[in-house]
Amino acid sequence: MLTLNTADLSPVDLQNYLQYAIAPRPICFASTVDKEGNVNLSPFSFFNMFSTKPPVCVFSPSRRVRDATTKHTLENILEVPECVINIVTYDMVQQTSLASVEYPKGMNEFVKCGLTPIASELAKPPRVAESPVQFECVVNQVISLGEGAGAGNLVLAEIKLMHISEAILDADNRIDQQKLDLVARLGGDWYARINQDNLFKVAKPVRTIGIGVDSIPYAIRNSKVLTGNNLGQLGNVESLPTDQQIEDYAQSDEIKEILDTTIGDSQTRETQLHLKAKQLLDEGRVEEAWKTLLIS
Repeated sequence: MLTLNTADLSPVDLQNYLQYAIAPRPICFASTVDKEGNVNLSPFSFFNMFSTKPPVCVFSPSRRVRDATTKHTLENILEVPECVINIVTYDMVQQTSLASVEYPKGMNEFVKCGLTPIASELAKPPRVAESPVQFECVVNQVISLGEGAGAGNLVLAEIKLMHISEAILDADNRIDQQKLDLVARLGGDWYARINQDNLFKVAKPVRTIGIGVDSIPYAIRNSKVLTGNNLGQLGNVESLPTDQQIEDYAQSDEIKEILDTTIGDSQTRETQLHLKAKQLLDEGRVEEAWKTLLIS
């Protein structure tokens, strides 16, 4: 492995390595105003939620890498400690990127990037009409992480109002992840689109007390077919199927075919059953995968 001491890297090189490796990152499209009411709109990928009660988001208008100067967003927040965090989707990603251009102070990025400002209800900065989720925030604290090039400034923004487009809600008024079509920032010019083609679910282990990978039988744990992800799925069950459940499942047509065609060849039988189990795991059918594996 390439081993690098961060102290030996220039800010540009260090930023390059970090932004490619720590990804994807959600994008905070923050609108702010200065004390004279001039509007600024800028995207930040050093952004995430850090608390639910109180609901707090954190983003970082870092000092510019080339000369350590501060950004207009930070200067505005220090004057007027309010902001609106607008969530970025694929339909607005190009305009969001355009807003990152370093226009002169006082220039309204809404006008430059062609997005629509709408008045907020509590916060002074406007919201982005095209964003399906908008958070009106009060800035509780700004934490400076340094004075040098690339140093962050953590903005702790407490969400006071949420505005959510009905177009992305399900029947229970919850956000439907598949409808949101989010984008995320990677390194360099790279972005990721989060849509139905690349969404997947992982069962939360907090719902059960999983048996753990260490409790998986040796022959399964050391399978030449199953991956580490597969073992994680298997270790996230609370209990194994019963002997009767395994016996009943062995009578299914798919399993019987494997057993009948591998009579007298235990090695091939085990491989075929493990391949079948992997297919089931990739489909999220963990209980059936366990039954398949325990037949062998």
